[in-house]
Amino acid sequence: MKKWSLLILLIILVGIALTFKFYQAVFSPNVSLGNKDQATLYIESGSDIDALKADLLKNGILKDVSSFERVASLMKYNIVKPGKYKISNGWTNKDLISHLRSGKQDPVNLTFNNIRKIEDLAGYFASKLEPDSLSILAYFLSDSTLAKYDRNASNMLSLFIPNTYQFFWNSSPQKIVSRLSYEHDKFYNYKRKEKMDKLGLSDSEVYTLASIVQKETLVNEEKPRVAGVYLNRLKRGQLLQADPTVVFASGDFNLRRVLNKHLAIDSPYNTYKYEGLPPGPIAMPDVSTIDAVLNYEKHSYLYFCASPDNSGRHLFAKNLVEHNRNANRYRAYLNKKKIYK
Repeated sequence: MKKWSLLILLIILVGIALTFKFYQAVFSPNVSLGNKDQATLYIESGSDIDALKADLLKNGILKDVSSFERVASLMKYNIVKPGKYKISNGWTNKDLISHLRSGKQDPVNLTFNNIRKIEDLAGYFASKLEPDSLSILAYFLSDSTLAKYDRNASNMLSLFIPNTYQFFWNSSPQKIVSRLSYEHDKFYNYKRKEKMDKLGLSDSEVYTLASIVQKETLVNEEKPRVAGVYLNRLKRGQLLQADPTVVFASGDFNLRRVLNKHLAIDSPYNTYKYEGLPPGPIAMPDVSTIDAVLNYEKHSYLYFCASPDNSGRHLFAKNLVEHNRNANRYRAYLNKKKIYK
């Protein structure tokens, strides 16, 4: 009888010990981040439970990996959802697994503007999201994507309206473009479409013209007037003769003075040589600049030139004689400042 009592007591003690160990594994804190309250964990697409454990260890998130493994097995956690997750200090294994299994990612804010080329935009997305720049750019410029969104390699940038957007870190290139195409269509609401139709320009052409205006002036109140000059020239069939397009054609974006050798560059972006708008935007314009084109100022100006007072403003002219006078004053200013290129 005494032996049975001792055996029963031993079984009870072992049971208590196992229960305590189980309780510790599930409910004791196992996330240790030192002095930090939170950490960010990036789980790559295609990761399995072993890859996840390796990431947790590499980032110093877990105190005890074996207890994590036991709780993961008990909770039947074997399908790993990729993404960006915020992890809190002091979480239990149960807290951590529940959070990761939920797939509730921490979104990534993407703010883009003033980007020169589609390649630069792909690089920016790659710096913030999981896909690499080559795969993003390849999708941007694939024949199927260009056909789907009625774009070509030169004007694909015009699909992207600058703003701040939220994405999941593991968003695919397809999801990126689909979402931003939706935002593009939302931007061109009924009122904007009506104004665009009156101009006789497509949304891509409005964007392209806005990109030129953007590079011509930083003075917002001037933008509708500058847009008006270019629209007057387009209506008359005159060359736009926009210096920013020549800078783009040259590839030297630090160019401060356009010279005759630059005007001779044989490029479809050189509006001193080729009539009409260039094949696509020379930069990403602000929303305010797109609206400046749609709400252009109606006037009879055909020329403008930077003011020699270093204000960033421009002098506008209705005829070539007046414009040449303004241009000579500005050349004298550049020479005085020793700006020769």
